Amino acid sequence: MTPGPERPDGARPIATMLETSQVRSLIGPSGTRRMAAGLPPPHDECFGGDGQPRPQWAAMVEAFERLGTPRLNARWDEGLRIIREHGVTYNVYGDPQGRDRPWSLDPVPLILSASEWRDLEAGLVQRSHLLNLILRDLYLGTQRLLVDGFLPPELIYSNPGFLRPCRGLPVAGQVLLHLYGADLVRSGGGQWRCFADRTQSASGAGYAHENRKVVSRVLPDEIREASVRSPSPFFRALRSILESLAPQGREHPLMVLLTPGPLHATYFEHAYLARHLGIPLVEGADLTVRDLRVCLKTLEGLQPVDVVLRRVDDSFCDPLELRAESVLGVPGLVQAARAGHVTVANALGSGLLESPAFLAFLPAVCRHLLDEDLKLPSVPTWWCGEAEGLRYVTAHLERLVVKPAFGRRRGRIWFGHQLSAADKTRLLELIAARPQEFVGQECVMPSSAPVWTSAGFERRSVLLRAYVATNGTNPVVLPGGLARVAASEDDPWVSMQGGAGSKDTWVLRSGDDDGEESLAAAPAQGPTDRRLTGLPSRAADSLFWLGRYAERLEQHLRVLRCVLGQLASDSSPETSDRDDRLGHLVAGIGLLPVTPEPSVAPPADGEPAPPETEDDVPDLTRKVLEWVYRFDGPGSIPDLMGRIRQNAAAVRDRLSGDTWQVLDRLVPQGEVPQARRSIAHALGLVQGLILNLAAFNGLAMENMTRGPGWRFLDCGRRLERGFSMTSLMTAAAFVPGAPTPLLEVILDIADSGMTHRQRYFASARWPGVVEVLVRDVSNPRALAFQLSALRNHLEALQDEFRVGVDDRWSALIEGIQGRLLSAEFAPEVPDREGFDRQTLIALMETCAQGLAGLSDDLTHRYFSHTHPRVS
Repeated sequence: MTPGPERPDGARPIATMLETSQVRSLIGPSGTRRMAAGLPPPHDECFGGDGQPRPQWAAMVEAFERLGTPRLNARWDEGLRIIREHGVTYNVYGDPQGRDRPWSLDPVPLILSASEWRDLEAGLVQRSHLLNLILRDLYLGTQRLLVDGFLPPELIYSNPGFLRPCRGLPVAGQVLLHLYGADLVRSGGGQWRCFADRTQSASGAGYAHENRKVVSRVLPDEIREASVRSPSPFFRALRSILESLAPQGREHPLMVLLTPGPLHATYFEHAYLARHLGIPLVEGADLTVRDLRVCLKTLEGLQPVDVVLRRVDDSFCDPLELRAESVLGVPGLVQAARAGHVTVANALGSGLLESPAFLAFLPAVCRHLLDEDLKLPSVPTWWCGEAEGLRYVTAHLERLVVKPAFGRRRGRIWFGHQLSAADKTRLLELIAARPQEFVGQECVMPSSAPVWTSAGFERRSVLLRAYVATNGTNPVVLPGGLARVAASEDDPWVSMQGGAGSKDTWVLRSGDDDGEESLAAAPAQGPTDRRLTGLPSRAADSLFWLGRYAERLEQHLRVLRCVLGQLASDSSPETSDRDDRLGHLVAGIGLLPVTPEPSVAPPADGEPAPPETEDDVPDLTRKVLEWVYRFDGPGSIPDLMGRIRQNAAAVRDRLSGDTWQVLDRLVPQGEVPQARRSIAHALGLVQGLILNLAAFNGLAMENMTRGPGWRFLDCGRRLERGFSMTSLMTAAAFVPGAPTPLLEVILDIADSGMTHRQRYFASARWPGVVEVLVRDVSNPRALAFQLSALRNHLEALQDEFRVGVDDRWSALIEGIQGRLLSAEFAPEVPDREGFDRQTLIALMETCAQGLAGLSDDLTHRYFSHTHPRVS
């Protein structure tokens, strides 16, 4: 095929590029395997058999041709920036980036026509209803499907997904499947088929909504002109559905989203949905069962929970009755559900139907229960636990995909046409040994769709996950769902853990759409009708330590910036004395393990200087640079960054997008080559981090409401700043020599040099420095200011919760403040300084002990149920 003509902007037409790509895919390595296996070529989402764009794609193809390569690249650079700013991540296990791996999104949408979507929507609703009827019969009914032979008993009772303790658990409206996901593939003939049912906790709906937000900013005119249906009404309906699931008599139910935690692959989505639905994001440790009621641990006390939207696998939800080794669930959750005091969505045990073996029996069950055929057929499937299915799979292995029958995570997947003779023999032996554990499924090549890459348009395999939310009476389908595309052009298989990407899915409106996206779809209750939820104790704990670690890192960086600035200044005869003072100071603070060694004597006159080596770098400079670039160990810059991000991730649903964007910049840059390590480079690195932390502090002050969460965040900052000031003053008091040069450094570290100069118009002396950094209640860096702020916060918390601050705490703060104001620093034996450093050291030690006691008491009072922390 001859390439098409070049455009003036250097871009080839999309049709020509995709046709060339299609030829490569058919004659390349993956195409050869397809043809050798006798598999038909995949369906083309964008172009028909005549090479012309399909009707729903015509406007988009024209738009891409009009934009051209330069503008498409520029627009997608903006899209990638938005993804980074929003902190959209997906944790690929084993990936070096871990949970910081950015979400992969392609700007080219998958486009579905209105008529096609109506048929697909009807099939999804029917399928959701059918699966709920099966679950109802197996868990709540008489199991007539087993008695009448529509389902084999071995498929149920040999399946670890069938949770016997959950049989008979009452559920609201006898609906067990509240949020259903269907994994769809389009066959070569253009028909959508379901190859997997997600009945436990279908992920991806939040990512689909975020995809739309990003693409609508990248292609605003195109999405408006195409008249694309919005996903927003689905989430409003989901909120209303969850409210309707509450046990009777709950006028304003408390709903929570149960997550496994920040290490989960889709934790971003958990936080996103919780924030979007307006419900607390909780972990198992945030919940407890009291008197057969699930309760949320908050600072106000235990609050009864009515609905749990779970993202934890059902067998992990209750270590008492389900999986004993689980630390993700809530002990007693099954008992509380059995008592009818809480609704779990999806119902515990619904993961049973995720076994692909059920696909083989759905057509007959559908005709039996609904008296109609499946509107959305499954990919042809055979369960090897039946003799007929076993015979078919062993005879047609090269045309099938063989999967584990029980649990998609319990084993590998075999593609028959890719197996060698030895692998095929081994697989047949495994099937023969335990046939009930295997399923054969027809190998359907996914359809292909265009994606935009740095090399231009390419053709990739694409799958679709669609979603249905229901309470049994009003099912709602998410328009479009989450499209997933293969990681490379030569790979026909799509796996998110294998590096696959995603697409926004556009469902076009038709002329007879009846305004399904009007604001009338919003819940009837207004904001004043909502039940206010207390601050979970774990969230308060994480905010408290977020404040502490952010302040600790900032103080360390301020010390390093000042020391590096001193070391970068012009050398002078006093350089050795300066380095000794700085070394003693930094060691006293705890940033260096030992004080610097004496300087090496210069060579004698006439003696040649030795060649410069790393050992010729002044000892203090070398040690400070080693600390700045140290990449591991407690207290290092990357260690503190990790602690900040860990605590921020635990309360991600409570942080604004701007705040998370700033925190997202606190990522270690990796090992810096030795050749690049210098004072100038280290200063730039430290200064950038200080500015990011200053931005975070500013956003916390300006964007967070003055509620308990903000108070615990600021309490952590004030405590840590108080500790830092006592450590700094104590270290300075131990440094020998003339005080003035050292005190100038102290004022610089504390960002209070200008305050001191405006007040005293003289060189730094101990009395003035103590007045500014210790006693001044108007200086935000002074120790007295931290104590005053802590007292205000604790009194406000006492008014908020009617518990917390007692007379002992008030007396402790008043006692420290009194000692700060009344301390006399005139030595008994006058010296040339006229200042008693020993009294200052003793006073700082007393203050540090008081702050430590205050921190421990506050932690015990509010966070006693959380994991212990080491200050």
